[in-house]
Amino acid sequence: MTRSGGLFHRARQIIPGGVNSPVRAFKSVGGTPPFIVSAQGALLTDADGRQYIDYVGSWGPMIVGHAHPQVVAAVQEAAARGSSFGAPTEAEIQLAEKIIDCMPAIEMVRLVNSGTEACMSAVRLARGVTGRELIIKFTGCYHGHSDGLLVEAGSGAATFGVPSSPGVPAATARSTLSLPYNDLPALQAVLAERGHEVAAIIVEPVAGNMGCVLPLPGYLHGLRAACDQYGILLILDEVMTGFRVARGGAQGLYGVRPDITTLGKVIGGGLPVGAYGGARQIMEQISPAGPIYQAGTLSGNPLATAAGLATLEILSQPGFYETLEQRAHRLSRALSQVLTDAGIPHLGTRVGSMLGLFFTERTQINQFAEATESDGQRFNRWFHGMLEAGIYLAPSQYEAGFLSIAHDDALIEQTIEAARQVAARL
Repeated sequence: MTRSGGLFHRARQIIPGGVNSPVRAFKSVGGTPPFIVSAQGALLTDADGRQYIDYVGSWGPMIVGHAHPQVVAAVQEAAARGSSFGAPTEAEIQLAEKIIDCMPAIEMVRLVNSGTEACMSAVRLARGVTGRELIIKFTGCYHGHSDGLLVEAGSGAATFGVPSSPGVPAATARSTLSLPYNDLPALQAVLAERGHEVAAIIVEPVAGNMGCVLPLPGYLHGLRAACDQYGILLILDEVMTGFRVARGGAQGLYGVRPDITTLGKVIGGGLPVGAYGGARQIMEQISPAGPIYQAGTLSGNPLATAAGLATLEILSQPGFYETLEQRAHRLSRALSQVLTDAGIPHLGTRVGSMLGLFFTERTQINQFAEATESDGQRFNRWFHGMLEAGIYLAPSQYEAGFLSIAHDDALIEQTIEAARQVAARL
């Protein structure tokens, strides 16, 4: 048995499923997950000494690469001064100022500890501001594991959602409507009936949890117009896309202005962090400035803010996003060519340094139902072939992949060559 195999066996005795977040267990692709002991740049090293080129990047935040010296130094300096005070620090102000500087839709921001917490808090804020209870989300978009957002579509376009996990009360699920992504007519039909009851529409501007699915032209602007028509707040969940697809996030890339933005991943530089922000008149409704309660002992803790500030400083360097875009474009185009040359039907998607790959005959995927028609068995063979070749991909066809600035030309070429060998066996 490998050392990773032994660790996985040991973990399953005391940790549910052997992991602390479900996708890590490789349940959808099968096999034993490698247990990671270290990472540097774009490379991971597992407990058996095997090295992988990493395209998961801790699910997005490692945009500057693992253990970047500037980030490590910032965290070390912060840790030497104390890891948590439960009291205000100047670094919290500095990180908030950086976020506001990059995202014009955010005039005030509240730091929290995770993307789940950011989305949960944003929904509460929207309900408190509007005095309404209903929330609209879209099937295949993931906004964390809070009860009100673990909801899937009901039996018809205008029905309430149903719980997607045991433990979520049906009464809670009934306050959320789940509709198809990229389908404005379905949304308009529901709003015509219940628009006056809806507090917020929450959406991933680029869906990253059903693969990487792009918004259709005009879709995000259509959501904005619908919200304006019915007095609904638009929440853009940029936990994944914020500072990832562009410096100003998806809202900057697509030119849409949300009422509330949720952030995470990159703004913590690999440490647990989240944030939600928006217009001043909305954000001033949050306690202690206003009546809507939300709190967190570790919110804005010194280690996370130090890592986030260092990361955002690196992202501000001239040419950072241009270089990342060039490398992501090269990799995405080359992988598609490799699969085409091997005669394998597929669809590659990309926004900035965020990638998707579906084994499908479709030339476009717009919704979760279309994504689920892809060839999961072929993806599993692709995943394990690439893993064996030293390429660490997301262990699910329904998860996006990510590049970092540490993925240089040599590593990209190594990835392409591995893909060529694996594709020949698919």
